[in-house]
Amino acid sequence: MNKLVQRLLIFFVGLPLIILLVYFLPHKNQLALNIAVIVFSALGAFEFASLLKEKNLFIHPVEAMILGAIMPAVSAAIVSFGLDERFASGCFIAALVWILLSRIFSSWQALDGFINRFAASLAVLVYPGMLMEWIIYMGRFENANIIILVFLLIVIANDSAAWAFGMLFGNNNRNIIPVSPNKSIAGFAGGTATAILVGAGAAVLLPGVFVINSVSFLNNLPPVYSGILLGLLCGITGSLGDLAESALKRSSGLKDSGNLMPGRGGILDSIDSIALAAPVFYLLFSLLFVQS
Repeated sequence: MNKLVQRLLIFFVGLPLIILLVYFLPHKNQLALNIAVIVFSALGAFEFASLLKEKNLFIHPVEAMILGAIMPAVSAAIVSFGLDERFASGCFIAALVWILLSRIFSSWQALDGFINRFAASLAVLVYPGMLMEWIIYMGRFENANIIILVFLLIVIANDSAAWAFGMLFGNNNRNIIPVSPNKSIAGFAGGTATAILVGAGAAVLLPGVFVINSVSFLNNLPPVYSGILLGLLCGITGSLGDLAESALKRSSGLKDSGNLMPGRGGILDSIDSIALAAPVFYLLFSLLFVQS
């Protein structure tokens, strides 16, 4: 089965599953989706640990998964079960204390690599979990199911259109960015334009959901322009997230972050754009539109 067929199968199987989780299982502020975010964050941290290992930055895979999942798990408890938000800061501090102190009683040989282990532990604590957790916080928005689907559609449409436009029109404008030579100007332009169309379309077609925030300093923007801005910045950020993960892989000397996603590589290869775009979408939506 070639990569194109595998990619299409993942798309046509994965998209209905995403819709099922987000739209038809909205209970407890998207608890089902929140659990999925925790799992993907843990698996992403596991793969990130494998990349770090190639640069002699060692962390045990189980520890990596725990650190990768801890902040999304706390965020899910806050959003879905009303846990005091101060627990997020407390858990972050606890994780830092563990990273700093867990090996101070190790042998001299183990202490020789303490800085490497500290860097690896801190990295998997932050990426991808502390970016992915902003999807969980979107669950507190009114009409969260629609808003989250629009966010995912912007990022997925940007990624898919960039791939398609690159395949069709990118032969003579590739190799612009060394970290990802196959990326093309045509792909970037096509992906960004598609993300803008999705953002603008959502703002125009869903006025009851995308209600302009009259107290924001951006309150003079008409809905269509707010949607364009949302799509533009999230599309660009999604593309940058893809490039950033490519830089991590190239630095480690690996082609893919893993092999759990046929046609796409690993978990990180599949969520890199979503992870970086999530906090940007959350902030922009909070500024541009009314939320509760």
